[in-house]
Amino acid sequence: MAKTKNGEARTPAPSGAPASVSAEGLAQAARVAGGRGIPPVHLWNPPFCGDIDMRIARDGTWFYLGTPIGRPEMVRLFSGILKREGGKYFLVTPVEKVGITVDDAPFVAVDFESEPGGIVFVTQVGDRVPAGPDHPIRVERDPATGEPSPYVLVRADLWALIDRKSFYRLVDLGEVEDGWFGLRSGGTFFPVIPEAELAG
Repeated sequence: MAKTKNGEARTPAPSGAPASVSAEGLAQAARVAGGRGIPPVHLWNPPFCGDIDMRIARDGTWFYLGTPIGRPEMVRLFSGILKREGGKYFLVTPVEKVGITVDDAPFVAVDFESEPGGIVFVTQVGDRVPAGPDHPIRVERDPATGEPSPYVLVRADLWALIDRKSFYRLVDLGEVEDGWFGLRSGGTFFPVIPEAELAG
């Protein structure tokens, strides 16, 4: 199975979903089942219906049948029924489960706020994620270039890539602890880069 540069498994190319499974149908099912807030996808275990031609690009753009999904409401609905199992990504309703492709991480943290308790990230679909023990920050580095890719956990093994502009701003909030330059949020220190490399 192909992997992204951060070592996560990449969902295979979509194929084989029955014709009855469509983006509009999934969105409607999500509206009905979800109500207010994030639907309880961890309680749903419907049969697998195959893969659907839907992809989340590294910049957080959702594509359906090769075309960007231009309706923010629909993207938010899909993000709420997203589930990860065995390194693969699925959209899940009470009656359907379809596989989708994710290039890197399913979410992108496009902004953050520095609050008294720590750092609160905002994703491209409007989720607010307070970094801390329940939402850790991790940094993967490209083995060839050393370029960092920072992530924050949104929920249930679903991560957000922290975008470049936010990462540069985060550097101003960093501190050094035990030889590491990192970020403190929610009472937890998250190492980002060895202090020696930062000095270099």
